[in-house]
Amino acid sequence: INLDLFLFTLIAGLIIYWFMSRKKAEPIPEFKQAPSTRETSFIEKMKKTGRNIVVFYGSQTGTGEEFANRLSKDAQRYGMKGMAADPEEYDMCELSRLAEIDNSLAIFCMATYGEGDPTDNAQDFYDWLQESDGELNGVNYTVFALGNKTYEHYNAMGAYVDKRLEELGAKRVFDLGMGDDDGNLEEDFVTWREQFWPAMCEHFGVEASGEDSSIRQYELKEHNDINMNKVYTGEFGCLKSFETQKPPFDAKNPFLAPVIVNRKLNKAGNRHLMHLEVDITGSKIRYESGDHVAVYPTNDTAIVNKLGQILGVDLDTVISLNNLDEESNKKHPFPCPTTYRTALTHYLDIIHPPRTNVLYELAQYATDPKDQENMRKMASSAPEGKALYQSFVLEDNRNILAILEDLPSLRPPIDHLCELMPRLQARYYSIASSSKVHPNSIHICAVLVEYTTKTGRLTKGVATTWLKNKLVADNGHKSTVPMYIRKSQFRLPFKASNPVIMVGPGTGIAPFMGFIQERGWLKEQGKEVGETVLYFGCRHKNEDYLYQEDLEEAEKTGVITKLNVAFSRDQEQKVYVQHLLRTNKEDLWRQIHTDNAHIYICGDARNMARDVQTAFYEIAEELGGMTRTQATDYIKKLMTKGRYSQDVWS
Repeated sequence: INLDLFLFTLIAGLIIYWFMSRKKAEPIPEFKQAPSTRETSFIEKMKKTGRNIVVFYGSQTGTGEEFANRLSKDAQRYGMKGMAADPEEYDMCELSRLAEIDNSLAIFCMATYGEGDPTDNAQDFYDWLQESDGELNGVNYTVFALGNKTYEHYNAMGAYVDKRLEELGAKRVFDLGMGDDDGNLEEDFVTWREQFWPAMCEHFGVEASGEDSSIRQYELKEHNDINMNKVYTGEFGCLKSFETQKPPFDAKNPFLAPVIVNRKLNKAGNRHLMHLEVDITGSKIRYESGDHVAVYPTNDTAIVNKLGQILGVDLDTVISLNNLDEESNKKHPFPCPTTYRTALTHYLDIIHPPRTNVLYELAQYATDPKDQENMRKMASSAPEGKALYQSFVLEDNRNILAILEDLPSLRPPIDHLCELMPRLQARYYSIASSSKVHPNSIHICAVLVEYTTKTGRLTKGVATTWLKNKLVADNGHKSTVPMYIRKSQFRLPFKASNPVIMVGPGTGIAPFMGFIQERGWLKEQGKEVGETVLYFGCRHKNEDYLYQEDLEEAEKTGVITKLNVAFSRDQEQKVYVQHLLRTNKEDLWRQIHTDNAHIYICGDARNMARDVQTAFYEIAEELGGMTRTQATDYIKKLMTKGRYSQDVWS
């Protein structure tokens, strides 16, 4: 017994000693956009920091946020103080209290997403606006809307916010700005902004300080002897989140999905169309047919290396960019500490032609006065400046590297360049599979983007080039894709017996591969499944007829009731999907008007979706005996009822 007691005491003692002497593990810094004791009252924050302008943004791809930051920075030049704010982070029902702050103003930079919807981060604000009967008397506001004219619901969100705030009693102090990404969004914004600020100065009785110099938002800190375990290597939220993956997975915590299939879809021709499958086993990720998969690509290493060379920088220097405004929720422009190489590879968009504010801020570093003058001119709203920006940057498609190569006198400090570059955004693809058939994998169908610009440079699409190179190796090493799911409204009818009409030329076939798989699965379950009709289009039958074997098999087994394919270039006159719709007009009209069919369009918004919609108008006119106005209303009603859905891009 004494021996037992002795051993017990010894073990207990050792355990206590081990606990006491254990070196406290160093906490790993996490990249957070804000401290955990986040102030949800923007009014209190404005009062505390002496601000009178708040710029809210509804942003899906980062442009709305970028514009909001530019406007809040502008305020300084007019002797005012602004802050950019994400409506998701604040209590928006406090808007009525804005009148408590003298000379106050709320600016809204609102993008429209999908079918006239709010962006994810503005959804709660939109819901509040719809339900609110609050009094916004004494609140001054203006709205700049970001949209794209090729879409049905052009700038719907911006227009709604503008109208609704007025209905609630707020005072519009400057006209709604309409930005069109199909034209020149940057020019629309610059023109609106240059008229907006003088009007504000007049409204508030202030004068511009003439301070037009560059105002830095972040300061550089180099880390010489940092533990590399504390350095971000491409993660978005928590440090090391790519090494230890924990659900739930979302935009801030993507899942690294291994690529299990990557094959070329087209049999010939000079394009590269691809089909990828990623494995989501064990991730707890759920998806429905029609949803989108978002992937985070990385930039081409050759371009990143060239930027390092041209700026004479060691890209492996570990740095942090720290916000000079300590009250800001945004402590860093991207996860820090990190290296320049990681920032330029994972976090920054270096391929998109830079916006005018980037040129304006970098102009000071050009040693040739002519270069300096031209860069400043491009950022002005003078017709000559606008034309120069349009031709030199947009039409010639110059990214930041091309600009540095073509303006040898311009060699800015790399930290300022990194501060000004927008964030590299996730890319959305319509999922080409059904979770009923493929619960553990997600299929992607994409076309490689590659073209030569006017300056003779080969430009490659960031995401599609990156996806193409995600090869499935024989040695067991798997390439991974950081991804998450974005829910969509693009859904099969609740009743399987409703007919479906799918129109998807080119890679617009993607969501319909999922729909067809699901209709086949429903049939196998013994459900009564309505007609399933597909209209597909491509250039040549022998080149780019995507998923030909799968589609023909589905038609043979009766899963697809009728397969209609338009080969646009296999004959003298071009034949497109809209021509086939007109050929089958009697069938279509019966399916729509009598049998309650659901119509789905996927693919190019600029031409195809418009032409297809026109074909449906004409069918309604001819077979429904309607005028064009009645036919338009008829199709619009189908949209409202969720029987005419579009998943389109431009």
